[in-house]
Amino acid sequence: MSKSNHYEQPEFKLSLLHPKNWGVWLGFGLLALIVNILPYRVLQLIGRKLGEIGMRFGKKRVHVATRNLELAFPEKSPQEVAEIVSENFRNTGMALIETGITWFWPTWRFKRRIIEKDVQVLREHDANGKGVLLCCVHALNLEITARAFAVMGLAGYGAFRPHNNPAYNFIQYWGRTHNGNKLIDRKDVKKMIKVMRKGERLFYLPDHDYGRNKSVFVPFFAVEDACTTTGTSILAYTSKCAIVPGSGFRNNEGFYEIIADRSIEADYPQKDELAAAKYMNTYVEEVILRAPEQWMWLHKRYKTMADENIEKGIRYK
Repeated sequence: MSKSNHYEQPEFKLSLLHPKNWGVWLGFGLLALIVNILPYRVLQLIGRKLGEIGMRFGKKRVHVATRNLELAFPEKSPQEVAEIVSENFRNTGMALIETGITWFWPTWRFKRRIIEKDVQVLREHDANGKGVLLCCVHALNLEITARAFAVMGLAGYGAFRPHNNPAYNFIQYWGRTHNGNKLIDRKDVKKMIKVMRKGERLFYLPDHDYGRNKSVFVPFFAVEDACTTTGTSILAYTSKCAIVPGSGFRNNEGFYEIIADRSIEADYPQKDELAAAKYMNTYVEEVILRAPEQWMWLHKRYKTMADENIEKGIRYK
């Protein structure tokens, strides 16, 4: 991976140790300590329990997750939906632990939790110098997935939103750039295109509702008019890259199965934004269905309406 064209790394300054930042340092220090001294199984129990506690106090998010699942899977019974929501919150609690694992575990320990299921297509593109738009989803263990690809020798660039707190921003950047991963400001589309033209990989998440700007309305699960970003087609068309769906879900044994087993650009309708978004959503759905309880259902996926005159978020009222 080249050292140019990435978000400028935050530098450590003594001002980061100002008393106003002590809470950030203490919080991350405690997280780093916990994830490094406790066995994985204990960490998993702690994470899941945190999720259960969060579910008791996060009634609004429980409603959002429940409503998302009702809209996406109308064939499921209320009991089935409730079971997925409960498990989703347990995985949300585990996401905090998994962030600590990603940012603070040494590579030798992290590597033991990764199972390389099938990523051969990425290695082939790498050997041919072909840039790749690696389309992942907002899995609750997304931090794990990004580092896992890097640990397997498939590092890439991730879109990055700088945090307002400088201490948090410094730690976050450091934690997300292990094993060769790099970051690009999420607003710097030109730089994203440039790195892929140079044969690099870009991690991209096309599965959320990012608002009406640069979006179209196409089916996503059972909702026929889900607001869907056109960013995938913009990046793919301008960079002439390969498009590969990827995932890294946790299995029942607590290991993370990393998959990027197909390259879909040959049939991808790049010049038709509507068709392209619909096409991409079929693969996003396929990835989510590998472990639906581990996807971020707490986000209002169906908040933006196709009709501008209809109130945003009406589906969650």
